Amino acid sequence: MAAVASRYEEWLTSKEVRELSRSRNEPALVTDRRLEAHERFLELPLEPNPLYRKYGYFTGVDLTGLNVRPSGAHVAGGSTAPRTVTAIHDASGSRFDIPDELEAEGVRLEPIEALLEAGGPEAAAFLGGDEPLTDRLSAFAFATINRGYRLTLPANLERPVRLRDVTVLSTPREGLSVRRLIRANAGTRLLVSEESLSTVDDPGHQRLVASTTRVETGANAHVAYLTLHAPDRQAVSVYQRTAELGASARMAWVWAGFGGFRTKARNHSTLQGNGSALDDLQAFYGSGKTSYDSGVTMTHVGTDTHGQSITRGVFTDEARGMSRGLVRIEKEARKTLSFLSEHAMLLSRGARSDTVPILEILCRDVKATHSSSVAPVDPERVFYLESRGLPRSDAIRMIGEGFLSHVLERAPVLGLREILYPYLAARWEGRPVVWGSDGVSTLPPLEFAATAESTDWRFDSKLR
Repeated sequence: MAAVASRYEEWLTSKEVRELSRSRNEPALVTDRRLEAHERFLELPLEPNPLYRKYGYFTGVDLTGLNVRPSGAHVAGGSTAPRTVTAIHDASGSRFDIPDELEAEGVRLEPIEALLEAGGPEAAAFLGGDEPLTDRLSAFAFATINRGYRLTLPANLERPVRLRDVTVLSTPREGLSVRRLIRANAGTRLLVSEESLSTVDDPGHQRLVASTTRVETGANAHVAYLTLHAPDRQAVSVYQRTAELGASARMAWVWAGFGGFRTKARNHSTLQGNGSALDDLQAFYGSGKTSYDSGVTMTHVGTDTHGQSITRGVFTDEARGMSRGLVRIEKEARKTLSFLSEHAMLLSRGARSDTVPILEILCRDVKATHSSSVAPVDPERVFYLESRGLPRSDAIRMIGEGFLSHVLERAPVLGLREILYPYLAARWEGRPVVWGSDGVSTLPPLEFAATAESTDWRFDSKLR
């Protein structure tokens, strides 16, 4: 593996940024924003917070020669599922499909090309307005945006809508950077699956998957956002996700990480509306020399808001994991309930993980707690399963899979553990995960799981 590139300007030049913008017929406003992001990319550190720099596991990344204007044949794949909006991003571009039924109900999808070519306030809003670029990789993702769309759901749709978003790496040194703006207006239900995959499991060189997503929910909206991250073993991935919740809205981020070389994921969620609730659920399996760097921020602003973040990782060989969680409760966020949990299981001496939970509480009338641990597999549990006739390797695998299932079973998606198991099994057994192969190609139709009010969310109950 190549050493870290000391000259980041070799990854991407200002000339390449201009050519990318020109090839997309973008107005001067967009070009200037890209060039500003490129300057920030050259100036900013990989990790802006000095407290976390010693935990960083992004060594070995060198994206020199990255092709941010890829071209090629489109990958096979489509969807005929009812009430499903489909977006597929590959070397050929982006393809979108909206059923006539949803268009008639007012569901709108606007491709990035239309939004940026128009310029003006619409383009500025799509690009995040004055949204700050805080680190080198987020700036790099912004400067290289080449796919994206805005999806708007009208208020009070009677039935749920599914968004199936697939990104597939298929050409040498390919760089795909996708930006999404999703607006779920009052009373709507949206189930999103974002899938990152590749057509080969080891291309012999590094490629880039960058994903920037902003979700805005209206009052009483219900959004579940599942990310299946299973690209090739040389993929460098950067995820930036933000959410702003309206009154009594419910949002669930669900992350299933089963691949890639270096992965950095940041979730920033603001519980703005009174009575809003957030679940941030993350499961990782790391093997070989992979690394995951996950950061979760939950900011409670409204009153009577509920938030929980549960992160679990299993790491073997020389894999690395980093999990940081921050719960911030603002001064007026009374009756807040918030729970932060970060746990990792190490299956080999070479594996390593760090967990850093933080609570910032500015209001007295709240309940908040956290828990974290990093430990090897429990030998007593292994011994128990061996005494029942299981080989040691099978016993360890059963314990590890159950450890991750603790997260997946809490997702508001029906049967998610069984749906994702083929990807986890392939990685655990060292088999390739390749787009189009049997059992690990694309997710089937998904449905919301039946939900019931839990006494755990009552302010007068004990936190988990």
